[in-house]
Amino acid sequence: MTLSGRDRQARNLPFDAHLHTDLSPDSDVPIDAFGQMAVERGIAELAITDHVDFEPGAPAFSYATFEQRERTVREAAELWAKHGLIIRFGVEITWDRRFAEAIAEHLERHAYDFAVGSVHIYRDSPYAASNVAGWVAGRRLDEIVAPYFEEVASAARSGLFDALGHLDFVKRYLVPHVSMADLAGAPELYEPILHALIESGTALEINTSGLRQAAAEMYPAPAVVARYRQLGGRAITIGSDAHRVDHFAGGLVDGYEAALAAGFETPILQSRQGSPSGRLSGRVAVAPNTGRGHSL
Repeated sequence: MTLSGRDRQARNLPFDAHLHTDLSPDSDVPIDAFGQMAVERGIAELAITDHVDFEPGAPAFSYATFEQRERTVREAAELWAKHGLIIRFGVEITWDRRFAEAIAEHLERHAYDFAVGSVHIYRDSPYAASNVAGWVAGRRLDEIVAPYFEEVASAARSGLFDALGHLDFVKRYLVPHVSMADLAGAPELYEPILHALIESGTALEINTSGLRQAAAEMYPAPAVVARYRQLGGRAITIGSDAHRVDHFAGGLVDGYEAALAAGFETPILQSRQGSPSGRLSGRVAVAPNTGRGHSL
C-alpha cells in the first residue's frame, strides 16, 4: 500500500472503517450516499458503525433496532456489491462498565461483521462543556484524564470488541484547558491502554475525525500509534467517523500515513469469529507487513 501526491482527499484506499448513517441519532446521511461516494473515490470497503447505547435515556439507547440496522446495511451491501464495493455491517457501542454484561450479551446474540467499542462524553461527564473548566482547575494532567482513560482501558481489557474507537476522544473537550502538547509529553498515560489492547487482541482505531475538531489531531496522534506498534501492537483500523456527507473519508490519507510510518503496511481481513472462511464477517485491520496479507 502506498500513498502519493499532496491531494488530501482520500482516493483509492482500502477502507473507511467508521461511518454513521441516518440510523444514528447524530447523523442524517442515507447509506447509499456513502456507497456512491466510495465508488466514485475508489474506497474499496466500508464499515457502517451506527451508534448503540446501553444507558437508558442515552441518544442511541433505542434509536433504531438491530433488525432495522441489519436490514438496511445488508440490502445496501447487496446493491453496492454490483459496483465492486464491500459494505460491512458494524456497530459502535458506547462502552460503560456498568453495562458490561448487557453489552457482552448483545454481541453474543447479534451477528455483526465488525464491532467498535468507544467511550463517549455525555451531559453528566466531568468533561461536558458545562463541567470541564471546573474539573480541570487545580488538577494534574494525570488526574484530569484519569476517569476517561480508565474507562477506555476497561473497554480494551474487556476483549469484546474488534476495535477500540477514538482512544483519546476526550481531547476534543479538553481544548483549550489542556494543550495537545501536554498530552504528547505524557506518553506514559497511554501505555496501560495500549498494553490492554495488545493483551486482549483488540485493534487500535486511528480515528481521523479529530483533524476537523477542536483537537486538530487524530485520535490518537501518530506518536501513540507508533508507540503501540513498538510495544507489539499488530492490528489497527482507520476510520473517518463521518456523520455528514462532507466528512466522508475525511483525513483518511493522514490516517494511512500514520499507519505506514508506524510500520503497518499490509491491509488484511480478520474474521470476527476467528475463522478465515465463511460469510463476509470480521475485523477490518492493518497488520505489520508479513507478505501474507491480501487487499480488501
